[in-house]
Amino acid sequence: MRRRLVQSFARLALLGLAASGLSGCIGEELRHGYQVDQAALATIKPGMGPEQVLQILGTPSTVSTVGNKSWYYISQNTRRTIMFLGEQVEDQKVTAVYFTPGFKVERVALYGLQDGRIFDFIERTTPTSGADRAFLSQLFRGLTRYEPFGSGSGTSVVPGANRGM
Repeated sequence: MRRRLVQSFARLALLGLAASGLSGCIGEELRHGYQVDQAALATIKPGMGPEQVLQILGTPSTVSTVGNKSWYYISQNTRRTIMFLGEQVEDQKVTAVYFTPGFKVERVALYGLQDGRIFDFIERTTPTSGADRAFLSQLFRGLTRYEPFGSGSGTSVVPGANRGM
């Protein structure tokens, strides 16, 4: 009787240990970027200066470099069902603060996942021009296709060759 109780207790302890080990593999929710505070966002009014916006919302995730001046605060909520597997995007928000040419707040817009495409915050690859080929393959391909006076189709690999320079 005592031996059976010890075996049952040992099995229960082993089962508990296995369950606690597997519980670490169960998914998680991840938040990336600027998490929008609706109360702070409501205080941004047209005509405010950029210093006031910085005090209320903080530093933007990105700033426009062309056209009108715009600040973008980007956030993304993802879920991972099992650890070490890919993430699925559940929600994505972009808060845009548009400025006038005099650098005063013109309007604030909030864009969601339905308004655009998924933006990858943490892409682990660097985009390159060229196909997925080995370095030596690309090197020899470049050497064998060198055309110093153009390809005859109107394009040339020599800078300025098409403009008559």
